Parts: sequence; structure tokens; C-alpha cells
Amino acid sequence: MNRDSGRPPLVAHLIYRFALGGMEHMLATLINRMPPERYRHVIITLTEADGYQDRITAPDVEFVELRKRPGQDPAHYARLWRELRRLRPQILHTRNLAAMEAQWLAAAAGVPGRVHGEHGRDTYDLDGASIRYNLLRKTVRPFIHSYIAVSRDLQSWLIKTVGVAPGRVRQIYNGVDTELYRPRGGAKPGVGPVGFARDGTLLLGAVGRLAEVKDHASLIRAFALLRESNAEWRSRLRLVIVGDGPMAAGTRRLIEQTGSADAAWLAGERRDVASILQALDLFVLPSLGEGISNTLLEAMACGLPVVATAVGGNLELVDDGVTGRLTPVQDPQALANAIDAALRNPRELALQGARARERAVCRFSLDAMMNGYLGVYDALLAQR
Repeated sequence: MNRDSGRPPLVAHLIYRFALGGMEHMLATLINRMPPERYRHVIITLTEADGYQDRITAPDVEFVELRKRPGQDPAHYARLWRELRRLRPQILHTRNLAAMEAQWLAAAAGVPGRVHGEHGRDTYDLDGASIRYNLLRKTVRPFIHSYIAVSRDLQSWLIKTVGVAPGRVRQIYNGVDTELYRPRGGAKPGVGPVGFARDGTLLLGAVGRLAEVKDHASLIRAFALLRESNAEWRSRLRLVIVGDGPMAAGTRRLIEQTGSADAAWLAGERRDVASILQALDLFVLPSLGEGISNTLLEAMACGLPVVATAVGGNLELVDDGVTGRLTPVQDPQALANAIDAALRNPRELALQGARARERAVCRFSLDAMMNGYLGVYDALLAQR
């Protein structure tokens, strides 16, 4: 007898690490929001869960840490095999390149439904052109029943470059909690150290992991250029960067080197991001590459106009000149010019923020995201 008879189907979510990040945040939101009578969940990490487990509020979600060693670690395949045989999930859902090759093992272990999600290209291959990586993707492709892409850009790339049949790719946008992330109702919330923000200051902000791909360096240099350009900006502008990661020390050094330490706040990892966003006047996303940025969606839901680089899914979220402005990558002067132009027209800035909020509510709801994933899972089981 099947030990799970009468229980909802089990989905095993395999990711590299369960830590603070956009993809992990989306996964936690999806599991917490999905009706427990429809599916059960287990999160398997190739490495570790990294203290982020408390973000899961849904009941009875198991965590399995394979603790794969850096580089080649053949033993982790045996550990994954044993877990798949023990858990007997009806669906394995891998995400991004690091977890993809587990699909062949899942097929051998008899997992009936197999889906792979692309949330953004690898940090070392932002345009998705690596021959080596794409060979791996094509080798694993026959073992995957369905693909999910979080942007039209990634969907097109999967079809044209990886060679996935169009009928096997479903594009599902990330959703945003528009009740938690909403425009401020009154005065700006106080943020930063004592005296950091006062009446008349303008707050620029970025939220995201302090990693090279997020290119906070261009934002810091653009901020310094703005403050050097005229006395008003030097007096009024403040920079807020929320997040932590491998570039934290380098980010702090660059702020000091550019003479911006008196006007910048490195907030670190925070649990009150919604409140911080409500205190900002403009959100800036200077990334080198993006799938669909959760923090950009959250900023839009807070009614913030945005300045973002014209890469990946940013082009699908930001309507240039309507909900914000798009700039080239790694161009601090262009970024500074876009910020300057935005801040010099407060009326248009407010209109762009209102349009951004409307777009987030109408097109990027959590229910739409959840129903998209439920549709993929239901179809997989119906076919298998």
C-alpha cells in the first residue's frame, strides 16, 4: 500500500541553497500561500538551508540538506537518490542551473512529474550563451516534462537557445503582496541612523543581495556624481542600500572612497523592507542581469517610481517614461542623469509611482502566480 494514500501529492523543491534571495523569497511565498489540501512540500537544498527556514509558515514542510561540498562531490548524488526514494515525491521541481542535473536522477528514481524553473541566468553567463552550460541544459532536457520561466525573456531563450519545445514552457510572473507592499499613508517612516533623513531630504534606495551581478558599485558612483554636480543634491540626497552578501565589505569601502559615507546608509539584511521602501522617493535597480526582480515588484507595489537597467525582465516590468526610466548597464553617468531628471520633476515622479502601483496590482498578483504553478503541477500529474 502507498504510505501516502489519501494525502495530497508531494512536491520536492530542489534548490542550491535556501538563503536570503529573490528566488528563495518567491519559493517561500508560493509554499505559504498554496492551499495545503492541494499539495504538500519538501525543500531539498544541495548545500544548506542557511537559517532561512523560519520564512516557511506552512505546516509540515520538511527541509533536507544534502550538504554538497564545493566543486565535484559525487557522493551527494547518492544522498539525493536515497532521499528521493524515501520521500517518493509525485513532482520534483528544480530551479536554475545548479539544481537542473538532478532531473536525470529523479527520472531514474521513478519520480513521475518533473519540472524545471528558470529564475535568472547564471551569474557567470548573464546572456545565456555559454556552450558548456547550454550543452548541460540540452543533455538534461529529455528528462524534464515542463519548464517554468519567470519572464518572457527567459521563455524565449529556453525555446530559441536551449531548444525546448514551446508547448513545454509556461511563463509565470512572480507575484507581489500588494497589501504588505503598499504606498505610505502619511508622513515618511523614519529610517537610518539618527539625523540621517530630515525634512527636505530625498531618499534613493536599492534592495538586493550585495553581489557583483547587482552592480551596487554603479549606483554608488552615480550617487557621488549627483552630489558633486550641485550643492542642492549634496545637501538633500541620501542613499539607502538594503541587503547583505559577498560584496558587503567592498560596497562599504567604495562608499568611503567616493566621499559618500555621510549621506549613505548600508542597512544590511532587514525584515522591515516594506517600511523602508515606503520611506523612499525613488527606487534604483542597477543590475547587470535580472530574471524578474522581486524587489522591483515590491517597490512598484509601494507606489515608487523606479530607475532600472535595461536588462532581462526589467524591460517587462518598467515602461520607460511611464512607470520609471531605463538606463544602460554599468554606466554611472547615465544612471546619474536618469535619477537627476526624475527628481527634478516631482509631479511626473508622483504620476510614475501611481502607474507603477497600478501595474503591480493588475498584473503581478500573488493569486495569479499561485494559480499558474497549480496549473503546471495539476497538468503534470494528469499526464503522468
